[in-house]
This record gives sequence, structure tokens and C-alpha cells, in this order.
Amino acid sequence: MKHRTMTLALAALLLLLSAPAMAADFSANIGYNSQYIYRGIFQSKSSANGGLDLNAGGFYLGTWAADVDDGIEIDYYGGYNFEAGDFNFGIGGTIYTYTSDFDDTYQEVNLSVGWKFLTFDAAIGKYKNFAGPTEDYQFYSVTAEYNGFYGKVGWFADDFDGTYVEGGYGNGLTVKDTYLFDYTFSVIYSDSDLLGGESDTNLVLSLTRAFDF
Repeated sequence: MKHRTMTLALAALLLLLSAPAMAADFSANIGYNSQYIYRGIFQSKSSANGGLDLNAGGFYLGTWAADVDDGIEIDYYGGYNFEAGDFNFGIGGTIYTYTSDFDDTYQEVNLSVGWKFLTFDAAIGKYKNFAGPTEDYQFYSVTAEYNGFYGKVGWFADDFDGTYVEGGYGNGLTVKDTYLFDYTFSVIYSDSDLLGGESDTNLVLSLTRAFDF
């Protein structure tokens, strides 16, 4: 899995560098979450984050980092997105790493297909699990979006288990024709299987500012 994920990222990088005819776009982003909850699982309170992205002709390569209290999460990803009529498709890979013992490395292949306001995502991965046996997992989600409102259902399979439901609204804040940042208000319900105990519901405010170069 690690070799497949790295191969996808390397292929995206080589294509980005070897295609001068493609218009390459470089961007950066910074953000803040009142609570950092990923795939329904709590990671940290009051978390800052930031990332760098390179896009060219549907290919993308990037990295993203977030404060997880006990260290920093650093992710690396790459892949390819394309459209066909009302449909859009994506294939890529992601590696999640941590600077401390907060968690161990995750390596996964990512697939997606979308139609108009609906998107289906799938992740097939391995979790290194410190000194324990490596665990296999799949994650699936269905997301619907309309005029800034969205709803999502996500669930795990294989060695991981559990389901969460998320809904919210996002938009950009502009003052006197000056764009300031994007914001999202969301409600996230995680079931007891996902959390390994009692279910939980959280309200989250997310702020993001992107910069194009």
C-alpha cells in the first residue's frame, strides 16, 4: 500500500514537471477549526492548519498540516481529477503522518465519483498501528451539496468500524467587495461504534483563507 501510494504521488509530480504546456497553479491555505474532527473522530480542540497545493491539467500534488495538541499531523497527497459531462472522477493517494505519538501512519488509495450535487468517496488503506499488527480499513462517504448547504454520511469497514453523519452550511465572507475568508458551520454526530464508547454530537466552526500564486 505504501509503495502504491508513493507511486501515485510520484507519477503526479513527474507529470506536473514534464508537461510545460499545462498551466500550473500553485496555492496555499491557512485555517482554523473550533474542533478538529476528521471522519467523525475527534482529533483536537482549537486547531490551526495550513497547506500547499500544485495543480496542472487535472493532476494535483500537495501537503497539509494541522495542530493535534500533542504534536502536528502532516499529510501528503497526489492524484488526478477529470470530468465527463455531468460526472467527475478522481484517483489518488494520501499518507497521514504525525510528529509525536498522537497516532501512527495511515496510507491509503482514494477514489471518487460525483454527479451534479452528489459525490461518493472511497478510501482503501492500511494503519501501521505502532507495535501492533497492521490493520486494513476502508472508508466510504456520500455527500450532497446545494447552495452552500451540505449533508454527509460516512462509514468504516474491515478492521475499522462505525458511522457518522455531518451537515452544515458554508460560504465566503466579503466586506465592501473585499474577500476575507471562507467559513463553515457544521453539526457532526458520531455513533458509539466509531468512538468505541458513547455516541457524541459536536458543533464546529471552520475558517479557511486561500492564496493563489
